[in-house]
Amino acid sequence: MQFGWLTLSLSPSPEEDAVRIEQQIEQVCYAETLGFSDVWLTEHYFTGESVYNDSLMFAAALAMKTSRIRLGFAVVQTPFHHPVRLATQLALLDNLSKGRIDVGVGKGTVYNEYEFVGHGLRSDDSRERMEEAVAVIELAWGGEPFEFDGKFHKLKVPALRPKPVQPSPPLWRSVISPGSFTECGKLGIPILTARLAVPKLKERWALYDAGLKAGGHDEATRARLLAQSALWRNVYVAESDAQAEDELATLLIETREHMMHVREAYNPPDFQPGPETLNPWTDPKVKDDVAVPYVLETGSIYGSPKRVREQVAEIADAGIQHLLCQTGFGAMNHAQNIASMRRFGEQVMPAFRQKVV
Repeated sequence: MQFGWLTLSLSPSPEEDAVRIEQQIEQVCYAETLGFSDVWLTEHYFTGESVYNDSLMFAAALAMKTSRIRLGFAVVQTPFHHPVRLATQLALLDNLSKGRIDVGVGKGTVYNEYEFVGHGLRSDDSRERMEEAVAVIELAWGGEPFEFDGKFHKLKVPALRPKPVQPSPPLWRSVISPGSFTECGKLGIPILTARLAVPKLKERWALYDAGLKAGGHDEATRARLLAQSALWRNVYVAESDAQAEDELATLLIETREHMMHVREAYNPPDFQPGPETLNPWTDPKVKDDVAVPYVLETGSIYGSPKRVREQVAEIADAGIQHLLCQTGFGAMNHAQNIASMRRFGEQVMPAFRQKVV
């Protein structure tokens, strides 16, 4: 089984931003030392969530500090970037990292409309912007001059330099609905997904595999994409099950309070997230005593090392071969995060490496 490490770390105040950014770099380097195969960066603005904000620039720093771990984006919010500049930055990053990048692309946050407003946009056309950006990036990475006549961009590009080191860095999609699993399978796109209960995992991965077959992908490609595609989970390992549950629940409540506060404070009054995007965790009408158990059940792996090994085994039995571990939540302190990472890296991961061998 392959283990990735994902960061969505909150800095609680502007005064702490600089030290929190340094701690993030230290955590990524430690993840590489422990044997995590990939690190995934998030992109959020203005409120201290994703404290580095600019995941592309932060990834360049990580490329200089690491040598083996792959650098992924979960996800790049494409409407906030000019596609030619984005293609150029990612190509440079692929060179700096010697071919270690994976690029999750998305249409932008469905909850934080203030991020669009802060970039002079609204989210109404975000999917069109994403699709156009992906089309431009793929043309740019082809290495030839190209012209593009789109809704948002009219371009004539001599050729992109530098070219990526990888023939084409993988472009991932974040998915949750059954239809998206099937469609990405048909297109041969690697996927990552988050809050799905264990009983649904096998079903969703079967849909993805059915899509791969329907898309005519050969056996080797199907096996590679099934192994590559990833499940994102909160992961917290403590000395006991009770300690892990108590500490994780407290951190999740703090995270949710921040999340709900900034959305109420900064989202424009004419914005409401689509009802299909709401669940007990994201719906502000749902109380914490319902929201937190929901996330513990559907999106978290936690407990003593023994219990965490059992939970990872359950996920592996559902067909998941790539687990993205978010070990930091909200304003968790650095020492607490490192301790949890150490327990997972030393007492959980080796068992599944042996199982694969």
